[in-house]
Amino acid sequence: MPDFLVKRDDLRECRIADSESARLEPGQALLRVASFGLTSNNVTYAVLGETMSYWKFFPAPDGWGRLPVWGFAEVEESTADGLEPGARVFGYVPSSSRLVVTPAAVDERGFWDASPHRAGLPPAYQRYLATATDPFYAPDTEAVQMLARGLFFTAFLIDDQLADEGAVDGGPVVISSASAKTAIAAAYLLSRRDGAEVVGLTSPRNAEFVAGLGIYDRTVAYDSIDSLDRRPATFLDVAGDDGVRLAVHSHYGDELLRSIGVGMTHWEEFGTGAGELPGPAPAFFFAPTRFAKRSEDWGADGLEAKAAAAWHPFCEWVGGWLDVVAEHGFDAVKRAYLDVLEGRVDPATGRVLALER
Repeated sequence: MPDFLVKRDDLRECRIADSESARLEPGQALLRVASFGLTSNNVTYAVLGETMSYWKFFPAPDGWGRLPVWGFAEVEESTADGLEPGARVFGYVPSSSRLVVTPAAVDERGFWDASPHRAGLPPAYQRYLATATDPFYAPDTEAVQMLARGLFFTAFLIDDQLADEGAVDGGPVVISSASAKTAIAAAYLLSRRDGAEVVGLTSPRNAEFVAGLGIYDRTVAYDSIDSLDRRPATFLDVAGDDGVRLAVHSHYGDELLRSIGVGMTHWEEFGTGAGELPGPAPAFFFAPTRFAKRSEDWGADGLEAKAAAAWHPFCEWVGGWLDVVAEHGFDAVKRAYLDVLEGRVDPATGRVLALER
């Protein structure tokens, strides 16, 4: 069973490893990972693998990690009651060909993975939804689902929190790494709220793409942050770039209402110590916390229904401009991973991958 492994202390080093075929214990199931999407969101999982426990979801040999991704899988074998071989599910999977799970609460909608090593990890990543009943699913949008669904859910929760806190009415929401898909999803949702103003910060090379999306009221290059009006604003930091963060905080000062960390597309510029930040202390947005709150407020089904209703128009919109490239094999996965890691990806392109055909 091939696994794509990343060196945890050197994200540029990766290799393929063949593990022994799984022997299932009673109550377990073997999933064959059919395909998965690879975006800068997955780089964030790797960068925060230690501090946010992302490496714990899919154990690997010492010093290595199985990169968490979102994708589709099929039940290849099952000793779990109620889960039959052939079922197709969407969920959080490793960049591997197989995954052993311990299904719990199995029903027609899917199951939760109750594997002991995942106990205590955020439940938002433990759910596997059966495509036959999944309210998000449409057969002709599988590629967009793999590339954008996981990060869309994060963006949905961010949009919900900002609206809940009155941020949409409190001046512009300024989003760094505006060409990243998490930023795009957040901007898309925010732009549909009455009175919202969304500003995209990006590199000069991506400025035309970002402006052409039609979801940002203004597109600003990183070296022109001081051209923005100095008034109350919210900063949504998808880049994780210390220099960009310092520039935004320095420009707005006490006018900055909140600074929310979301991603690390500029991962090498994170933690470089760019200087003391004026304004509010940055707070990292952890989607599972908001997921738990809204699950309690609305019920799990209510949250799922609201997110699915927002997803379908977004999915159709993305499908109108996203160029999907599908590849398979270790070399393709390695090449795509390093391209994303080094920021060499055209923002209008999405990579869908599989280790096996």
